Amino acid sequence: MANQLVANFDERVDALFDHIRGNPVADRVFYTASALGEFGLIWVVFALLRSWRGGRTHEKAALRAIVATGVESFLVNVVMKSFVRRHRPVNNRDHPLPLRQPLSSSFPSGHATAAFCGATLLSDGDERLAPLYFATALVVATSRVYVRIHHASDVVGGMAIGRVLGLVGKRLAPLGDRD
Repeated sequence: MANQLVANFDERVDALFDHIRGNPVADRVFYTASALGEFGLIWVVFALLRSWRGGRTHEKAALRAIVATGVESFLVNVVMKSFVRRHRPVNNRDHPLPLRQPLSSSFPSGHATAAFCGATLLSDGDERLAPLYFATALVVATSRVYVRIHHASDVVGGMAIGRVLGLVGKRLAPLGDRD
């Protein structure tokens, strides 16, 4: 019963994306977001940009985000995915833009976990830019459904896991005094 509910959810969300797939602007946005999410690249870039703003809080937040992204990647891509062996969506279509085809388990989405872990950590002490971090995280995460590399439930699970890992990271390495 639960498997069927998840499958129905995945199919419905995928069908929603069918309405915009093939649009050149949407293709460019989502394929680019997917590429920038590879290996947590966008979160490292955001962390470096935050550190360059100067001040101990920004530098500490940047370092914490970069370290946490590495820890998150190991926990999700090596540990979790080895226990959950879910097949990726069947994709017999040509992609309009280049796309790396991962061989690991589909659940959870590593892009989504990195995105929400990174956004959670980088927004700490930087509330003004929090909407940018989380909007970027949402686009990166949903891009994986758009490009048909993940099921929607993989992405939702990844978002939740990433948020929890980010909150754990904030607890384990608080920013302390703000400057």
